[in-house]
Amino acid sequence: MKRTTLTITLIAASFLLGFTTKTIISNKNTMKKVTGIGGVFFKCKDPKAVNEWYKTHLGFDTTPYGTSFEWLDKDDSTKKGLTQWNPFPESTKYFEPSTKDFMINYRVENLVALVEELKKENVTIVDEIATYDYGKFVHILDPEGNKIELWEATE
Repeated sequence: MKRTTLTITLIAASFLLGFTTKTIISNKNTMKKVTGIGGVFFKCKDPKAVNEWYKTHLGFDTTPYGTSFEWLDKDDSTKKGLTQWNPFPESTKYFEPSTKDFMINYRVENLVALVEELKKENVTIVDEIATYDYGKFVHILDPEGNKIELWEATE
C-alpha cells in the first residue's frame, strides 16, 4: 500500500515538475509582441482646427502632423521613444479597409518575426512591411475589422 502511494506520488510530482519546467521555458521563449502605444490617429472634420484647439486649450505642441509625446524607456532610461497623436481628415483612405474613425499604432519588437507569427495564426495582414528611416510598419485587422498599425521604431 505504501509502495503504491509512493509510486503515484512520484509520478504526479514528476508530471507537475515537467509541466512547470515546460511552462517556464516556453514563457521565456515567447516573443514580446507589443511594447507600447506608438500613436493614436482619428478622423475629424477639420484637422487644422482640431490641432489648434488642442494647442490652445491643452497645450499640445502641434504641427500639421499632430504632435509627438516624448518619453524614456522604462528598461533603459537612455533610450527615448515617441507616441504620435494625429487628427486625419474625415475623407482619409489611410484607415481602410476599416470603416472606423480611428486607428491605433502599437510599437513592437522584431516586426518581421511578429508578422510571420501572425500569419501562422491567420491574422489578416493588410499590406507588406514598409521601411522608412524612422522604422518599419505593417497594418493588420483585429476581429472586428479595426485597422491596426504595427511599428518597429529605428533605434
